[in-house]
Amino acid sequence: MHFDLTDLKLFLHVLDAGNITAGAARSHLSLASASARIRGLETSLGVALLERGRRGVTPTAAGKALAQHARLILQQVERMQADLTDYAQGFKGQIRLLCNTSALSEYLPERLAAFLVSHPNIDINVEEQPSLRILHAVRQGAAELGIISNAVDASDLQTLPFCADPLMLVTPAGHPLAGLASVRFGQTLAYEFVGLGANSAMAIYLEEQALHLGRRLKTRVRAESYDGVMRMVMGGAGLGIVPLAAVERFQQAGKLSGVALSDDWADRKLLLCAPDFNALPEYAKALVLTLNGQTAFLDTSMSSPDN
Repeated sequence: MHFDLTDLKLFLHVLDAGNITAGAARSHLSLASASARIRGLETSLGVALLERGRRGVTPTAAGKALAQHARLILQQVERMQADLTDYAQGFKGQIRLLCNTSALSEYLPERLAAFLVSHPNIDINVEEQPSLRILHAVRQGAAELGIISNAVDASDLQTLPFCADPLMLVTPAGHPLAGLASVRFGQTLAYEFVGLGANSAMAIYLEEQALHLGRRLKTRVRAESYDGVMRMVMGGAGLGIVPLAAVERFQQAGKLSGVALSDDWADRKLLLCAPDFNALPEYAKALVLTLNGQTAFLDTSMSSPDN
């Protein structure tokens, strides 16, 4: 199948005009050249695209299908050209940022909003993923930046601090674990839990920690947010594990019992990661500095295989 954008534009011009002569004129082609291109399209596709008659041409069923696809393709090409023109003129940038559940719900909204207000020509595509998948995507160049837990090995990437993100157990009042100073995750697995959606990064993370202990989480119900988890816990539906920041933000935190998790993996820190921060586009560097709270990159603050 061999044809180009000129062929597609010509074919649409022919259909709009109702004859090849007028379609050729709209495409700034000679009649002979336009006729040859239409025949080439039909030969390449192995099907007739036009029914030719004394009053002009009409599309066959295959021609109608081609016209639909051609219009979509040409519209997308126009959008692409407009976007790339913006990039070429330095007017626009887009960043793909992957992050875990905590970063997305607790720490990023205000920071990203402030950045977007001060950088009106930058768009950010934020996507929630578990830390291990974020590492893979950043390594493969599928995302410019990631925010990951320090529990995963990112020694082949550069990292910068983002924020502390300790996890804690929340229990309803009167629960046997309520009021303890700390508890190990394994001690909680005898009880039922309120969890986040099965595909959320946090749910996957906690399932992995339970599997490391040879156990499974007993999840009775799933909520769409940390607030939903805590509201269900407060109502007695089960236990929950949420970031300390979510508990502090929760308006009815006084009605919950918060218990520190003593497992090392629960004392999390979130890190920004990239293959090379200094190789990022300037607009992506600006985002990193905003999220990291710095005014300039300091090589000594980055971790990588070479330092």
